[in-house]
Amino acid sequence: MNWKVTVVGGLAFFVATFVIGMATGPVIHSGILQAAYKANSTFWQPALAADPPDMAAIMPYWIVSGIVFGLVIAGIYGCTRGSFSGPAWKKGLSYGLTMAVFYCAVLGQLSGLFYLPAKIWIWWGVEALIVWALGGAVMGVAVAKVAPES
Repeated sequence: MNWKVTVVGGLAFFVATFVIGMATGPVIHSGILQAAYKANSTFWQPALAADPPDMAAIMPYWIVSGIVFGLVIAGIYGCTRGSFSGPAWKKGLSYGLTMAVFYCAVLGQLSGLFYLPAKIWIWWGVEALIVWALGGAVMGVAVAKVAPES
């Protein structure tokens, strides 16, 4: 495992997905899913169920867990990037889409366990496809700069 790939790629993935999430969040979570979230408020952290939601209360957890997730995603990418073809951005994009499809499959499985409307599961999957694909492309470029494939 290449630690440059894991650290630089993970931080690049985190920053990219965080920034992209600033665009998708208001549309999906504060817009399309707002009524569904309110109707299912018992599923959310108390800070999120508040009116208005207390985003500052959960931001430290989101940042730490997002960075850890980015490191894991990049670590796996470092082990699999040779399986993808094309320039660095395309390899990262393809990997991001692959991981998002896997996540959508997990969401499908979890939807059979948790009583949330299909609309929530579907939109969480749509957002992952967008955010993780673009985050993967950024990660691919960052990784290629610090640890080019031999």
